[in-house]
Amino acid sequence: MRTHTTIDSPMGTLTLVATDGVLSGTYMQDHRHMPDPATFGPKVISGFEEATEQLTQYFAGQRKTFTLRTHLTGSHFQRRIWQALTTIPYGHTVTYAELAAEIGSPEAVRAVGAANGANPIAVVVPCHRVIGADGNLTGFSGGLARKQFLLDLERPAPWRQGQLF
Repeated sequence: MRTHTTIDSPMGTLTLVATDGVLSGTYMQDHRHMPDPATFGPKVISGFEEATEQLTQYFAGQRKTFTLRTHLTGSHFQRRIWQALTTIPYGHTVTYAELAAEIGSPEAVRAVGAANGANPIAVVVPCHRVIGADGNLTGFSGGLARKQFLLDLERPAPWRQGQLF
């Protein structure tokens, strides 16, 4: 059974979806590749406390990794990409080519990009940490402004690194 709820975030309203009580979707307003909201099941007010708490901590800069159970539905290739995304450390980025090489398919850069874009659990499965080969931001289901926001959120402030300037 699927259920959903909405929460406020610095990026606007997020819709959280669960399948049989396990997080299966995190969607932003104007999210590209979002399934029909009619498939999200009834809106509920309970059952998302842990996801809400961890996302709130993340946006407050108090959480660097998520420990939520997730239910990712997609092809075998997509699930491989999404699993690989979870290994990109907080505050780091990789290119699509590096991600393709990481999964042992260096020739599959475009397919990696497509799978990355279809990630149903944005933020928690950190697809925002994948950038273009030239270091520029490319595609993000929530838009490039949100991708930049997430990368800036994860970027250590100079004073945290012991640098003044």
